[in-house]
Amino acid sequence: MHVVIATAGALPPGPVADFVGSIWQDTFRVSVMTAIQVPRGFLDDLEADDWSPLTDEEPISRDDAVAAYVGERGARLAEPILAALDARGIAAQPIFVDGSDPADAIVATAERLGANLIVMGATKKLFEESSWTSISAQVVDRTRIPTLVVPGARADLDPDDTGD
Repeated sequence: MHVVIATAGALPPGPVADFVGSIWQDTFRVSVMTAIQVPRGFLDDLEADDWSPLTDEEPISRDDAVAAYVGERGARLAEPILAALDARGIAAQPIFVDGSDPADAIVATAERLGANLIVMGATKKLFEESSWTSISAQVVDRTRIPTLVVPGARADLDPDDTGD
């Protein structure tokens, strides 16, 4: 079984890691992916200048600049999930992809990896009209891979309140 966890930084790490831990078996593979939309206009501006803030040496190529941006931003966004999984003894492979359409990037990556399950977060309330244009809803619509959508923390609840 291969579980792909897609995150943009809003996915609650604890509940996701607890869920994966509850179904975990030694034969499972877990990948934590982030689809990054690279601000190409910003890169165009950097290329127009002789100075580049991305390196102290010679200016880097556009491909290297995109890869550096995707890697650095992806690592920052995936780190909480990776740390929560690691704390539960679950090794996960980080995967960061450049994608102007995050839903397409998630579906394509999950299919390329042969994923059996996609886990992702919901940042919008499920039954509000705006939720139907969310990345989570687009992924569910575009893939045949089972997809678990984990809601974010409710703002009206105290995170320390266990409901007892």
